[in-house]
Amino acid sequence: MIMNKQLLQKLTHLAKLALTEKAETAMLSDLNKICIWIEKLDELDTSDVQPLTTMCLEKNIMREDIPRKSLNHSQGLASTSHSDSNYFRVPKVKD
Repeated sequence: MIMNKQLLQKLTHLAKLALTEKAETAMLSDLNKICIWIEKLDELDTSDVQPLTTMCLEKNIMREDIPRKSLNHSQGLASTSHSDSNYFRVPKVKD
C-alpha cells in the first residue's frame, strides 16, 4: 500500500490533526516507509509460529480476600477535617 496525499488528508481529518505543508510532506514520507516495512514483514513465513496471547508472562500476586470489619459512618467522617453534617466535603469540580 502506498500512501498518497488524499489518503493522508483523510487520516489527518479523522485524527483531527492540522498539519502544515512541510509536516504533511514529512508525514507522507514516514508513512510510506512504515508501509514498505510492513510489506516486507508480510514476506516472512509465520506458519510455524504460535499466536501470541499475552505480552507479559508475569502473574499478579493477589492477597487472599478475607472479610473484616469496616469503618462505620461516624468513624469514616472522623478521619477528615472537611465534613458537612453527614457527608465528606470535597472541592468543587464543575461550575
